[in-house]
Parts: sequence; C-alpha cells; structure tokens
Amino acid sequence: MKKSLKASLGKMRPLFLFVVVIPTALSMLYFGIFASDVYISESQFVVRSPDSQPSSGLGVLLNSTGFGSSGDEIYAAQEYMLSRDALAALNHDNDFTEAYAAQSISVFDRFAPLGRSHSFEDLYKYYKKKVEIQQDTTSSIVTLSVRAFTPKDAVRFNEQLLEMAEATVNNLNERGRQDLIRFAQREVNDAQAKSKSAALALSVYRNQVGVVDPEKQATVQLQMISKIQDELIATRMQLRELRAYTPQNPQIEVLDVRAKGLAREIDEQLGLVAGNRKSLSSRAAEYQRLYLESQFADKNLASAMASLEDARNEARRKQAYVERIVSPNLPDDALEPRRLRGIFATFIRGLAAWAIISMLIAGMLEHRD
Repeated sequence: MKKSLKASLGKMRPLFLFVVVIPTALSMLYFGIFASDVYISESQFVVRSPDSQPSSGLGVLLNSTGFGSSGDEIYAAQEYMLSRDALAALNHDNDFTEAYAAQSISVFDRFAPLGRSHSFEDLYKYYKKKVEIQQDTTSSIVTLSVRAFTPKDAVRFNEQLLEMAEATVNNLNERGRQDLIRFAQREVNDAQAKSKSAALALSVYRNQVGVVDPEKQATVQLQMISKIQDELIATRMQLRELRAYTPQNPQIEVLDVRAKGLAREIDEQLGLVAGNRKSLSSRAAEYQRLYLESQFADKNLASAMASLEDARNEARRKQAYVERIVSPNLPDDALEPRRLRGIFATFIRGLAAWAIISMLIAGMLEHRD
C-alpha cells in the first residue's frame, strides 16, 4: 500500500511541474519582461433629446435643462464606433495599424507580430479587443474605453471615436429632419398646385359665361325686377283710375304702352335669372361646384402650410445631441497588465487544475487496485 502511494506521489510530481510550476514561471516571464504597458483612455457621454423622458438618477438631472436621453441614437452611435467603417476611418493613412504594430510593442501584444501580411478582418478582430463600450441602462450614460500602448494614442483614438459618434447622431438628425420636412413640403406643393388649378378653372368659367358671382348677380337682378314690378303696379293702378273716371283721357294710351313695356322688361329680366340655359340659375350649379373646389383647395393649402410649420417645429424639437460628460483623459500610468495579479491568478489556476487532476488520477489508481 505504501509502495503504491509513493508511486502515485512520484507520478504527480511531474504533473505539478507541468501544471503549476511551468505555467507560473512562464507567466512571471511574460508579465515581468515581455508584456507591454497598456494605457487606457476613458470618456463618457450621453445622447440627449428634448422629446425623451428621464428614467432615474442622472437622467433626471440632465432633464432639468429640458432634455432627456435618446435611446435610438445611443445604440446607433455605439454600433458605429464598433463597426468596420469606424475602423476604416481611424486607420486612414494606416494610423491605427502603425500605432498598434510598432516594434516597441511586445511581440505577444502587437498587431501582426511576425510582420506577415494581414487582412482587414484580422485588423477588425484586433480592434474590437482594444475598444470597449459600456452603457448604463438606468442613466443611459455610455463609457468608451480605448486601450493603446502609448498615452497619446489612447486619447487620440478615443477623441476620434467620440467625434465619429457625434457625426453619426448629427447625420441621423439631419436625415430625419429632411425626411420630415420634405414630406410636409411635398404636401404643400401638391396643395398649391391643386389650389392654383381650381382658381384657374373658376376664372376661366367666369370669363366664358361673363358672370362673376351668379348668386350676387341674381340678387341684383331680382332687386331690379322688384322695382320694375312696383312701377308696373303703380302704372296699372293709375291706368285703371283714368279709365274709370276719364275714359277719354289721352294719357290712357300712354300708360297702356308703358305698362306693356314694363311687363316685357320683367319677363326679360326673369329670363336672365331663370328659365333658359343662359340664365343665372343654370350657371349657378357649375359655378358653385368650381367655387367649392377652389375653397376646398385653399383650405387644404392652408392646412398643408400649417403642417409644414409644425413639421419644422417638430424637427427642431426632436434634435438629439451628444453631450460629453467626461472628456477623453490622457493616462499618466499604465493600468494594464496587472502583473502581480496575473502571476498570482496563473498560480492559483494551476493549483486548482493540479488538485483536480490529482484527485482523478488517485481515484483511478485506487479503483484499479
């Protein structure tokens, strides 16, 4: 039994060497000599909009100025900063590649360490390891962290990414405003065309029939007919009186001719008002239709213009802004790698792995015995 135990312990010593000692020694070598210092530049921002409601905490404080967080623009800014387009903009003139592939950086940490050719996708995978974005869902504050091997590179790329986020939000705002106003302007243009067409049709009809307003002209005509009728009634009464008291009066013939003339005039004026195809009453229906179309078109134009003004006000009211809470800092000390922590973590993990493997081996040997 003692011999088998000694044999088991003898087998576990190489295991301890390979699982604990060698990894710990390698971690000490890496963290102590090869690992490059990593500088972290952080910034914080929030996208605010007058149309949003605050959730809590800092959101209420921000809303005291009349603004709240704008969720869609925040997600758009985050996705853009982590996109290939953002990397392409940062890597203009190979700035990003040169900053992270410098010979001063450890071969274990720099991009393309062996100097071999690399693809943009390789650079993008490396980029996502150096840029981190976190959002606090309660306050909608976004924290942007950029890791680089010099303080200037860290703050420079952080500043550029913030400017890209601001440009992204501004582009979304501008596009939204243009779409909103363009639709309202199109409605105004259509309403103006219809109003102009209706007014032109009404004007053409007035010129064709020689009537400005059939209803008003009919009112004037009826008033004139009423006066002629009063005059006819007075003439006929005078004629009856003369025939009754002075049958031989020469005025009788004159009054009789006048009465007949007044009657004919009344018939002619009534014919102009109603009774034939050229009368005011027959023209009133078409005029009324054209007039109502013109009025309706004018009201639609007024409504469309009011909608256009509302759209402009809404576009201004829904303006979103990138508000910097914390500007990118210039780190004066390397925060990574955490050398002692890395060595200690390697040692603890090695011990844990060695203990587990040792228990498994001991169990297998005991079961075999």
